[in-house]
Amino acid sequence: MMSPMIFLLLLILRLTTTGTSAQTWRHCTDLPPLDLLSFVLEKDTSRPTPGVRVMEDGGMRGVRFSRPHPSLSFPSAQLLVNCDLFPVDFSIVVTLKVSPADLKRNEYIFSLLEENDDDNRTVRGRMMEDTEEDKMRGQTAGRREEAAAARKQQEEKGDAKEAQKSGGLKHTARQRGAVILGLKIAGSRLHLVFQGHAKATENWVFRGVELTESQWHTLVLVVTGQRATLTVDCNAPVDMGLSRSFPTDLDIKGSTFHLGSRGRWKGLFSGLVRQLVLVPGSDATPQVCPSSEPGRINTLSVPPVLFDLSVKAQKTDSHPPSYEAQLKVSIGPQNSCSETLRGQLWFNPNRKGLYLCDGATWIPLLEEHKRLDYVVERQVLTTSSETYDIEVFQMPGMGLMAAMAHRSTSSGSGVYLWSQSGFQLYQSISTYGALSWRYFTLGEKAFLVVSNSGGWSQELAEEEAKEEFSIIYKWSKKRKRFVTYQTLRTHCARDWEAFSINGHTYLAVANHRQPNNNHTIESVLYRWNRRSKSFEVYQRLQTSGAYDWEFFTVGPYHFLVVANAFDGVTTHVDSVIYVWLSGSFQVFQTIKTFCATDWEMFQIDGRVFLVVANGHRLHGSGPSEYAINSTIYELDLSARLFVRFQDIITYSAVDWEFFSLGEDYFLVVANSFDGDSYSLNSVLYRWQGYEGFVPVHWLPTIGCSDWEFFTYEEKSYLIYSSAKAPLSKVFMLKTH
Repeated sequence: MMSPMIFLLLLILRLTTTGTSAQTWRHCTDLPPLDLLSFVLEKDTSRPTPGVRVMEDGGMRGVRFSRPHPSLSFPSAQLLVNCDLFPVDFSIVVTLKVSPADLKRNEYIFSLLEENDDDNRTVRGRMMEDTEEDKMRGQTAGRREEAAAARKQQEEKGDAKEAQKSGGLKHTARQRGAVILGLKIAGSRLHLVFQGHAKATENWVFRGVELTESQWHTLVLVVTGQRATLTVDCNAPVDMGLSRSFPTDLDIKGSTFHLGSRGRWKGLFSGLVRQLVLVPGSDATPQVCPSSEPGRINTLSVPPVLFDLSVKAQKTDSHPPSYEAQLKVSIGPQNSCSETLRGQLWFNPNRKGLYLCDGATWIPLLEEHKRLDYVVERQVLTTSSETYDIEVFQMPGMGLMAAMAHRSTSSGSGVYLWSQSGFQLYQSISTYGALSWRYFTLGEKAFLVVSNSGGWSQELAEEEAKEEFSIIYKWSKKRKRFVTYQTLRTHCARDWEAFSINGHTYLAVANHRQPNNNHTIESVLYRWNRRSKSFEVYQRLQTSGAYDWEFFTVGPYHFLVVANAFDGVTTHVDSVIYVWLSGSFQVFQTIKTFCATDWEMFQIDGRVFLVVANGHRLHGSGPSEYAINSTIYELDLSARLFVRFQDIITYSAVDWEFFSLGEDYFLVVANSFDGDSYSLNSVLYRWQGYEGFVPVHWLPTIGCSDWEFFTYEEKSYLIYSSAKAPLSKVFMLKTH
């Protein structure tokens, strides 16, 4: 079956064509980056992709094409949706390692071919041969290789006869399997082959660049009109002066992409390929090469199966799983999952579970399943004042910690450390109407950023008091305390979101309103500058009383959704889902919400969901409604949108928290006010499949403002904060 990543790719491609005239999209110049390699490797993740072997060389994984196979080709219309003509401006990003054979022969990295009935019969024939060959259990690997070699020789003889009949002409009209567009390597140089004027084959050769067989290379080929440039490993680009521009009428109707070949044995690429991305209508060089320093190379899109795990290079692709890894299993106490442990297996004898490190978290492969039995109060934590938000995190060398955003400016906020008796105050931090905390890391450095909603002091002059600042704190390993690191100007900041894209770290702040009560303002996206070692403004996004940001990734695509709460007149405003395209966030979809205060993204069995917490319904001077629906949306692949999945009645909801226990999935909502009282139940819901989420536990809360789920020593907990009382409560989730 096709993976969610490929479905999402098709979703976005079709979405971008909505509401646009057919003529505008014939050249497909404004599509997102198209990951050709992922498209074939992720079509069916239940089995290895035929025709390729995953191998490791120089500490990086790539695929080696062992034969031309139907699974390595697909109609261009599946990616270049509603496109009759190939883009006039485009980039091709490829990471590869050439073999000695590459430097001697003409070998295709990929090709775009015209197909006809003869080609289809050939493909079907090969597929039947491969299928029958796989069924012959008694046939040895050697006999398989002999059969494949015989087919290759027969095909090459056919090519030679074809060449004799054509008189060796290089410029011919479209024949069976003629190359419409292709990227190949010959003589250590890169060639771009395409059909030019009168369908004659043209060959652009980049003579100023040579590829060595001893190292991985990342190439960025950019074609814009009469200019073509090639950047190798982010060194100085080589500009190719052209007498004629790339054709504006390159017809691709009915064409087929072939990866690693031109659809036949002759020209099969014998090196390794790690990344192959087509970027229509855009110069991808700034994304791949973010600075002028050679060697600073970003990855645009690499298939998940090629993440850097140590693998065995296999001798033939007839053996099962070319994805098999050389993995060691550790037993005993859990270590923190990090990039250095990516691919490591860990067996937990207490939980009777086997886990895989993905570079950030331990993913359960096998474990004894637990079911929620009941919820018991574990700790009542008295705080210095009301609390709006809790951020629970694991601090290396310290243990489990929680940063709590306290309302009081005089007492500030606190960082708490978990012990056998529960959370205990560890450090007090001066804050000014703190509304939220966010923990994030940069390499081995740990940070906390606070959302301050008030000025520095009541004693400041009136104009100065209007200045609001949020602060980034850095963990000092020497002092074992968080210390002030950077100050950023914000406007009643409600939330921070930290995330990484293509090796860059970003912070997004939700600016709620300005001192003059203007809610329609800009929220800001900051990016970490490695040279200045500080966060700098990267992008500004218009928001309306922004309350929350939620970042999530589906396949190779990155999304950022904002909870817009109020525009100055009504709470019935659009919240916006953005998608990362061409180095910035662009609008993907808008959803009508009612004082949206929180978004939570989660996945269940490959299905992607977003749930919004709707606070209350208000328009003008009319009465407020607090008992309203909060809504779960699901990514509908056929509709190419997030669509309504389930409505749940909530009472001025301000937060959702998703978590799992064993094979069960849960949502807990923070109900804060019903119009009469702040003392009311927050509700725990369990996933029931086609029924959606159903209520299973009612938890008494007072002005509940946040829920956080965490685990410690094999036990699971929930903690909530109160915006109306100086207390927080920890609940233990009892399982059986």
